[in-house]
Amino acid sequence: MPHPILYLKKHEDQRLRKGHLWVFSNEIDAQRSPLDAFAPGELVQIHSSDGKAMGSAYVNPQALICARLLSRKANLKFGGNFFKERLTTALALREKLFSKPYYRLVFGESDGLPGLVIDRFGPVLSLQITTAGMEQRKEILCAVLIELLAPDAIIVKNDNGQRQLEGLSLESELVYGILPDPLIIEENGARFKIDIVNGQKTGWFYDHRSSRAQLAGMAKNQRVLDLFSYTGAWAIPAAMAGAAEVTCVDASEGALALAQENAVLNQVGQTMQFVRSDVFEYLKQARLDNQLYDIIILDPPALIKRKKDFKQGYEAYRRLNHLALQVLAKNGILVSASCSFHLSRDNLHELLRSSGRHIDRHLVFFAEGGQGPDHPIDPAVPETNYLKTFFCSVSPSL
Repeated sequence: MPHPILYLKKHEDQRLRKGHLWVFSNEIDAQRSPLDAFAPGELVQIHSSDGKAMGSAYVNPQALICARLLSRKANLKFGGNFFKERLTTALALREKLFSKPYYRLVFGESDGLPGLVIDRFGPVLSLQITTAGMEQRKEILCAVLIELLAPDAIIVKNDNGQRQLEGLSLESELVYGILPDPLIIEENGARFKIDIVNGQKTGWFYDHRSSRAQLAGMAKNQRVLDLFSYTGAWAIPAAMAGAAEVTCVDASEGALALAQENAVLNQVGQTMQFVRSDVFEYLKQARLDNQLYDIIILDPPALIKRKKDFKQGYEAYRRLNHLALQVLAKNGILVSASCSFHLSRDNLHELLRSSGRHIDRHLVFFAEGGQGPDHPIDPAVPETNYLKTFFCSVSPSL
């Protein structure tokens, strides 16, 4: 039986024709296809205003992004074979990139699976499902994952605000197997104990993998400050590379406790210290105490979650970078990053420029970074390109 049809208004098909996968509620012709006639998660055909089929999608009339395209084919069968094909394709890419099973296996739209993120932690899979369409097919998805990868455990992390926009619950659940304790992963030659159940997002952030490796190569004999350090993904490889001293600062007692365990696990506890503090307050006090660091890593959480929060978030990024520059030693290195999609690379470039000029420093970029290859970017979906990092050398003003 054909899927029901969701009609677009005139001229609202251009984004889809260019390759994007989203349909917004204000783009729907509500007279021809009233949104309240569809159930959350239902499969539909997307048609342009002139009646041409544009593909199959799942719909949620309660959400601003009311439909997400799954295929350019009409009447797609969204079942086990669909998941097996998409997951096999995603797996093939990661196995070309990595020799061990520690990576992001699925990155939403980039892997043709909108509303789904899967991180692979060796024998454990951690899922984030953010849409009703994907939530309703969770059992089929997990059955395919078990068939393809034979994991020891699958956990679904539902503590994500996007689920609220789709009318979904925020309760995480272990849907298969038993979680190993401890769970140890590997990245950049280091081993990390991770806490999937209580950790942020899926339990780990693989996206900065390449930039962390680059930073570690500069750390020998340096005094390193890792701000928003979480569980030590930047700091521990730097310490292992021979940093003279590494200070981790984070507001989370649990994250710092895990970072300390990871320091011991990698035999670098003697060169590391862990400070629970608000980062803004720490930097202000460090300036008053005339503390200086050779390398500062500034990798905050997303400070601009919505477009309307841009002004306030931009100011927070500016203040952080301004404060960090004030405690950077002569000829030091600032690694400044943002995972906020709404803060563009150009925005970060500009606030670094202006912060350097404001405190009379000569700041130059000598390297740039972004998300690792297990977070591939779909050129038609700019939202998949979110991470930006500048490596800055900072010296006295010319």
